[in-house]
Amino acid sequence: MNGLVNINKPAGMSSRQVVDRVAALAKTRRVGHTGTLDPLAEGVLVVCLGTATRLAEYVQRMVKVYRAEFMLACRSETDDIETQIEVVADAVMPTRETIEAAAREWTGEVRQRPPAYSAIKVKGQRAYRLARAGRKVEIPERTVHIERIELVAYDPPKLELEITCHAGTYIRSLGRDLAATAGTCAVMSRLTRTAVGTFSLQQAVPLPELKDRADVLRALLPLRAAVAELPQWELTEDQLAKIEHGQSVALESAVNTSGTLGQGANTEVAALDEAGNLRAVLVCRRDGWGPKKVFPIGPTIDSRPETWRTRRCTPD
Repeated sequence: MNGLVNINKPAGMSSRQVVDRVAALAKTRRVGHTGTLDPLAEGVLVVCLGTATRLAEYVQRMVKVYRAEFMLACRSETDDIETQIEVVADAVMPTRETIEAAAREWTGEVRQRPPAYSAIKVKGQRAYRLARAGRKVEIPERTVHIERIELVAYDPPKLELEITCHAGTYIRSLGRDLAATAGTCAVMSRLTRTAVGTFSLQQAVPLPELKDRADVLRALLPLRAAVAELPQWELTEDQLAKIEHGQSVALESAVNTSGTLGQGANTEVAALDEAGNLRAVLVCRRDGWGPKKVFPIGPTIDSRPETWRTRRCTPD
């Protein structure tokens, strides 16, 4: 069972618990996710099975979209409602214009300090474990990229934002810092990840609907879905044979099905066979395009995008 499952993670479960449940249903140990969601959060969690675990990095690079709710004039050790909340009685309640101005300041390349209660490793240990043990945790600032922050609703003290960002962004920290810029404080009260690149919440499978291995198989997306944002090239069988033997090929005789080649040695392309199956990820070499990752052909599901399972989430 090789492929990806776009799961609508429910609140109250950790990402690890979701992965363990999928692994048990699929009867395989080779399972992993592509970006942690806190237990408080819900929404898109892309799970990789089998050889798809080798492609997790490409999903992790994809832009993410969140719908987040914050409570202003509050603070907590975790920057959310998972721990005791302190209501700051004399905190300022900013105007809508002040919040929008603060959002503009936190758009683009910004410096962010992740929360102490996070899965980041500090000296080999998870930061949240150290914090729960009462030890002081100092996580250095990092640069993250925020594409867009839209004020969706504001009914003081409740604030709702839609955020489009890149990998490594902590939404709890963003809400805390944006509120500080607006002259107040905040805790995150709700978080929904609505998209990870081409994986959307509308197409995600609610976890309770996966009851056995057959359900996982029906929800499985092909390996190609993980590299949807790479240029796609259809190679001949002769070219694919060379790739499988570690040789380079020229793309002039291949068919470009989507995307354009970039510049530089770090450029990657997805190599497909005529059936649309992902057979390799190629990188630019001096003598042409050579394999970075190879995926020998085997039993597969239909790899044509128009046949990928499309569904809408419904409440239990």
